[in-house]
Amino acid sequence: MAVAPSMHEQLGLAPGQSVELLKALHILTREGKLNQDSRRKLKQVNHLLQFIEPLLDKVLAASGTVTLADHGAGKSYLGFMLYDRFFAQRSTGHVYGIETRTELVERSRELARELGFARMSFLPLSVQAATTSTELPPRIDVVTALHACDTATDDAIDFALAKQARHLVLVPCCQAEVAAALRKHKALSASRSPLSELWRHPLHAREFGSQITNVLRCLRLEAHGYQVTVTELVGWEHSMKNELILASHGATAQQVDRARERLAQVLQELALPELQARFAV
Repeated sequence: MAVAPSMHEQLGLAPGQSVELLKALHILTREGKLNQDSRRKLKQVNHLLQFIEPLLDKVLAASGTVTLADHGAGKSYLGFMLYDRFFAQRSTGHVYGIETRTELVERSRELARELGFARMSFLPLSVQAATTSTELPPRIDVVTALHACDTATDDAIDFALAKQARHLVLVPCCQAEVAAALRKHKALSASRSPLSELWRHPLHAREFGSQITNVLRCLRLEAHGYQVTVTELVGWEHSMKNELILASHGATAQQVDRARERLAQVLQELALPELQARFAV
């Protein structure tokens, strides 16, 4: 006789994932139901956790403890679900949620108290302020930024470099800066290279600008000694902001030199002089 699927199987939850936590985060209704938007959000975060948890395990095995900072934390779905699935099962480690909106920070602090998640801290700071804040340790092992809009992803990279992070997990969103620079220098580019046709039209400039922004970010990370993997977060039917950048420190000197050379060449070829300060090493 067929066995009826459990509640976890029906909802697509990971084994042992807390239903009560998901209700507290309003991902599940009080009756334990999922609407379409919540189902999409839950699938994204659970998929992301599969990438992050092995990195946490690696740091923990090497150091005996692990710290994680989540930038643009919002309602801290990622932080709470990570704590529930990983940190709560261990007696060490700390999660920092960094978010500029004070009302979301206060709500997260209250929920952490209610759940007894003692090794979670929520800070009402910008990424830049967090970099020098004494409320964070001098080193952070893992840095995450989920759907960090435009230059917020670059700010998270700056933070990670300053904190000597071992791993970064980034899902960029809404990149506009490079597209604006491409349009600004369109006439110069057109005179230099037929490749400027890739961004001659505004729609193409937006799409190509988004693509090249992430290419530059990957080269920058490689130039700072990280090995980088780029993959999909979830299927395109769930989100158009779908690129996942994973970076782990440990590149060879040869890889670093090549990335620095390539980064400078790409910026020069695309006539993006004002972006040297952001991306150059």
